[in-house]
Amino acid sequence: MAVEGFEELDFHAFHAERLPGLLADGRGAMAARAAREHGSLAFRLSDGSAFTYIPQEGGVEIRAGDERADTVIALDHEAWEGLVHDYESAPGLLYPGRVRCLRGSALTFVYWEPALRALYTGRPVYEPDELDLRARDGQPLDPERAFTLHDDPEEMAHFLRSAGYLFVREVFAPDEIARFLDEARELAAEARQGDKLSWWARSRAGQEILCRVTRAADKPGLATLPSDPRILKLKDLSHPELVHRRGEGNGVTVIYKHPGIAEGLSDLPWHRDCGMGGHAVMCPVLLESVYLTPASPETGELRFLPGSWSRTCGFREATDPKAPRGVGFRAQPGDVSMHYGDVMHAAPPPTRDDLDTYRISAVTGFAHPASRHHRGAASYNDVLHQREDGQIEHLAKVAERA
Repeated sequence: MAVEGFEELDFHAFHAERLPGLLADGRGAMAARAAREHGSLAFRLSDGSAFTYIPQEGGVEIRAGDERADTVIALDHEAWEGLVHDYESAPGLLYPGRVRCLRGSALTFVYWEPALRALYTGRPVYEPDELDLRARDGQPLDPERAFTLHDDPEEMAHFLRSAGYLFVREVFAPDEIARFLDEARELAAEARQGDKLSWWARSRAGQEILCRVTRAADKPGLATLPSDPRILKLKDLSHPELVHRRGEGNGVTVIYKHPGIAEGLSDLPWHRDCGMGGHAVMCPVLLESVYLTPASPETGELRFLPGSWSRTCGFREATDPKAPRGVGFRAQPGDVSMHYGDVMHAAPPPTRDDLDTYRISAVTGFAHPASRHHRGAASYNDVLHQREDGQIEHLAKVAERA
C-alpha cells in the first residue's frame, strides 16, 4: 500500500535501480559521514526480503539480504516507504511498536536516521565546520544575538531564516507574566497522572514530578497567546500565512523544569519537533516559547543548534560529552524565543538542585493551514502516552523493548 499522497515504491526496484543513482549523485558520501560510527543497517519486510546499508569510505554499499548486517530492523512496506518520503521517522515508528529489532540495537536505527534522510531526500548532513552563516550585512552571524520588538524586522527575519531560531527580550510586561504564571501553577495543581493531558517523570528519590501540561489554553490568560499581536508579529517574520496549530494538546503547553529527574522525558535530548514523523506534511512549523520564570543553565535552559533546521542531524543526549554544545540564552520573565520545528534543540537538566524556582515556559505553535498529523491522530500525545502513570518514556528505554 502506498503512503497517501506520495509515490508508491517497489522495495526491490528502489534498491536495485533508483538508490544506486542517488548514491552516485553525492548522497552516498553524505550518508557515509553520518553513519560511519554505527555499523551496517538492514531493513527486512514481512515477506522476508531485505537490503543492507553498509557505510564505507566515501559512500554506502547496498547489498541484498541481511545476513551480514550489524543491525536488522523488521518493518512493513508502508513504514519503509514512509521513511523514504520523510513521512515517517525512526522514533515515530519505535514508540507505537511499528518496528522490531531482530539483531543489534534499535537505537542504531535512530542513529542512522540522518544518513537515511541524506540518502532518500538529499537533505545535507549537519557539519558545523561547513556552515557559513551570515548576517544581513554580510558579516559572520552572531548566533548568540538577542533582539527586541523594536529591532529591524528584516534583520530579525534574516536571522531566523539563517539560524533557525530567534530570541527576543521584554516582549511581555511583568503584570502579564504574573497572570500567566498564576495560571501555570493552577494547571500544575489540577494535573493528574494518566489524564493524557500532562507529562510526568520520576526523580532520583522516587517522587512523581509534573513536567508538562498540554491543555493550557483552558486558562483565559494563556489562551490569548496564539492570537496575541506580539506573538503574531514574531510569527510573521517567518511566514505570514502560518496559522495557529493545536500541536500536542489544545494549542498552548506549559513546561515545568525540575532537577534530579531519573525517569521520563523531562530533560530533552537533541531533537527536532518533527522527529516523531510527519516532516513532509507538517513543516515548516514555528514554535514560540514565553518565559514565565528565569531560564538559564542553572534553572533549565533551551539550547539551539545554529543552522541545523535545513540539515539532518543525529540523536544525542544533551549531556553526552560528544554532543554539540549549541547556543542558549539567559532568559528573563517576559522574553520570547522562537524556533523552527526542525531545528535541533535540547532541554538539558538544570545544573543546580538547590533553587526555589526552575524554568516555567508557555509554548504555542504555528504551521501551514494544510499541515496535519501524518497518522491522522489528534496529536502526537496519542502516540507518546503509553503508560497509565503519565510518564513519557525516554526513547532509549523504548528502543530497548524493540
